[in-house]
Amino acid sequence: MLSYRHSFHAGNHADVLKHTVQSLIINALNEKDKPYLYLDTHAGAGRYQLGSEHAERTGEYLEGIARIWQQDDVPEELESYLSCVKALNPNGRLRFYPGSPLIARHLLRPYDKLNLTELHPSDYPLLRNEFQKDERARTEKADGYQQLKSKLPPPSRRGLVLIDPPYEIKTDYQAVVKSIQEGHKRFGTGVFALWYPVVLRQQIKRMFAELEATGIRRILQIELAVLPDSDRRGMTASGMIVINPPWKLEQQMKNVLPWLHKRLVPTGTGHTKVSWIVPE
Repeated sequence: MLSYRHSFHAGNHADVLKHTVQSLIINALNEKDKPYLYLDTHAGAGRYQLGSEHAERTGEYLEGIARIWQQDDVPEELESYLSCVKALNPNGRLRFYPGSPLIARHLLRPYDKLNLTELHPSDYPLLRNEFQKDERARTEKADGYQQLKSKLPPPSRRGLVLIDPPYEIKTDYQAVVKSIQEGHKRFGTGVFALWYPVVLRQQIKRMFAELEATGIRRILQIELAVLPDSDRRGMTASGMIVINPPWKLEQQMKNVLPWLHKRLVPTGTGHTKVSWIVPE
């Protein structure tokens, strides 16, 4: 199935969380001079036009990035992420939103590498065109999960693997665990960041149990909920599972999540969470 298009959801509360975590991990990797690989398994189109029919139909960005990108009291943990958004919108009007590949392109250094994979027949050409002049980047129309076998470990033995599948079918929740297990066997020192949606809480609990059963250590959960858990259709929360997180990430997210929750959820519903699924 390839029906999912992120253009309907670009810039929503889930993107805000995902890209905040992504930018903080990249900043941590940048603290050492040695180069690294950024591997994006489900890269999407790269950039998203917020005035498009897709984005306007849902308007999800209005309750996401639009609520925070020009605030005066932004915590320092958000500065790198928001700098990527502002670089796409230099005139101060929110017209474009950067997907994870563009955030990486903005923050990576000249000698780091990007490997970007997308299967969707409409999104892949947009991704390829976006990066065709970037010598650091390699784009492929291929199965993102297979990249965790074929591209790892990178020669530098440093890197961030971002896994952001569409979860179009229930088996995606098991597929991501299997893929992470395969990737971790090859690249045990790498940082793996997995995004997940909370549609049915039981699916997430099962995925966590399967992750624990892999024997992988140092698995951190970061979650932002905008609504209480529900049996009704629709995403109430989203989160990031980070394996081998940089040492500062846990505290950074504890610092910034209350601010994000207050700005993104004025009603105060939902919750935030930073906890270890599996510690050291």
